[in-house]
Amino acid sequence: MDQSAKIADIHKSIVKEQAAQERKRLMLNAGLLLLLLAAPFAIYPVFLMKILCFALFAVAFNLLFGFTGLLSFGHAAFLAAGGYTTGYLLSNYSGLSTELGIIAGTLAATFLGFGFALLSIRRQGIYFAMVTLALAQLVFFFFVQSEFTGGEDGMHGIPRGHLLGVIDLENNLSMYYFVLAVFIGCYLLVQRIVSSPYGQVLKAIKQNEPRAVSLGYNVDRYKVLAFVISAALAGLAGSMKSVVFQLASLNDAHWHMSGEVILMTLVGGMGTLLGPVIGATFVVNIEYHLSQGPLRDWVDPILGGVFVITVLAFRSGIVGEIQKFIRKNIG
Repeated sequence: MDQSAKIADIHKSIVKEQAAQERKRLMLNAGLLLLLLAAPFAIYPVFLMKILCFALFAVAFNLLFGFTGLLSFGHAAFLAAGGYTTGYLLSNYSGLSTELGIIAGTLAATFLGFGFALLSIRRQGIYFAMVTLALAQLVFFFFVQSEFTGGEDGMHGIPRGHLLGVIDLENNLSMYYFVLAVFIGCYLLVQRIVSSPYGQVLKAIKQNEPRAVSLGYNVDRYKVLAFVISAALAGLAGSMKSVVFQLASLNDAHWHMSGEVILMTLVGGMGTLLGPVIGATFVVNIEYHLSQGPLRDWVDPILGGVFVITVLAFRSGIVGEIQKFIRKNIG
């Protein structure tokens, strides 16, 4: 009886601790939501939308890298595929609604991601990363040579249109709240995936893939699905970005963009839900403020320095280091 009573007490304490953590997470999410709702009245909405689009891109990448342990150097291909598809359809088919154009761009990135996954998922480590980089470069050269993308000039003047045929998205405030709603929906989706049994298997694959195989899990199937979901969310970020800025360019398909999303994830804290959002906010702000001053020619070297410092001194990222400090000093 004493042993069973101890087990019951341990179980109660675990449940109580989980409930407390859930309350803290809900309070944090509610506070961030209020901040985001009020932000466009203090900060230029288009700049905020840029942060949200890149934050979604980083959240998508983090699902694959931070929670599954697969380092992709080709995620820029999905960002660009979504942006170009949405831009082309909205520019050439005036009767197509904005939301359908965005859905089409997301689907294009999803199918592209499935193709990437089938070709690369059986490789691990640096070999997986190099295969994704090679495939992404093929996509980049396809976009360079294709007429529908505008080549090096890109697509310009993509119409924002109307949401559901009613809400005018030419209004920056309306566009901001639409982007915010999409971002929150995707963030909650990733949160649900990570906390689900499927997400626990992804974490197990990251920590010890042979053990996951020995437990009977079809590891390749889990990784393919994670890759496809990540590609779809990255494509959605690209589709939203093309509508917000009314352009789609080769910069989104360049390997440099794949490196940038890695930087965002590492700086914010890979394997954490909020880390990529913080990292994207940090990197976008750094790029903007440096490009406006005398150091505009030094943006890439400075970001490279930030990357090196993060890897050497703050491997857990901003959010990860804060969590470690809280656990150590506050409990």
